[in-house]
Amino acid sequence: MKKCLTRLAFDEPYKPLRRIVKPWKARLVRELQQRLAKQQLEIVSQVPHRRARETGLDWPPPPTAETMIGLARLDNVHHCVCDVLERGVPGDLIETGVWRGGTTIFMRAILAAYGDTSRLVWVADSFQGLPKPSGKYKADIDDDHWTYEELAVSAEEVRRNFERYGLLDDQVRFLEGWFQDTLSSAPIEELAVARLDGDMFESTIVALEALYPKLSVGGYLIVDDYALPGCRRAVDEFRREHAVSEPIQEIDWTGAFWQRQS
Repeated sequence: MKKCLTRLAFDEPYKPLRRIVKPWKARLVRELQQRLAKQQLEIVSQVPHRRARETGLDWPPPPTAETMIGLARLDNVHHCVCDVLERGVPGDLIETGVWRGGTTIFMRAILAAYGDTSRLVWVADSFQGLPKPSGKYKADIDDDHWTYEELAVSAEEVRRNFERYGLLDDQVRFLEGWFQDTLSSAPIEELAVARLDGDMFESTIVALEALYPKLSVGGYLIVDDYALPGCRRAVDEFRREHAVSEPIQEIDWTGAFWQRQS
């Protein structure tokens, strides 16, 4: 399942050419792409080395992989979800910031493999990409994630991805909207695993404040973007202000997690 979600199970020698930083180049390529499309042709580039996909260092182009987090972070999700199921830690599963849905699809697949019919998988995202910095948090002032169109994936596309694996059912619940508008009022009673993938300070701190009080003792808090300054600062400030003393464990070059003990 992990290799399917990352497309590491298949050979992908080329990918569509999407993002070009310099505006004049982007304009020329866009015009050329429009002409080629009439002949059912497309500009492509070589896919990065498999190592980049394995370690979550590339952004797979549509309509390929459903996740960009790499194998180590998928292994971590596997470990955490299986552990709470085997130990009977109460609560649902959630990811805040799902992109194409790959990690939440994987969560639902694990529940299916264990025959668990009581827990829900919450799929929380704006489905519009990341928010433009609001100015409320200094750590986000220069953040430009909101300019990356590749990060805006519609809820309809994510639902189709669940359906592709036969995993869209009543145990999957979508929370559509900006985190500050959805997470605090979400009808979630308990969580066994909460995975945060919001990149920014605001997206991370809002998720922590809304969800950590609902995380069961013995459950896991996973952070995808601990290598990013804004995200790291939000996590560190939250832990300090709420006296969270459980040690943070590294997953790979950017992922981190801890198990709640009290």
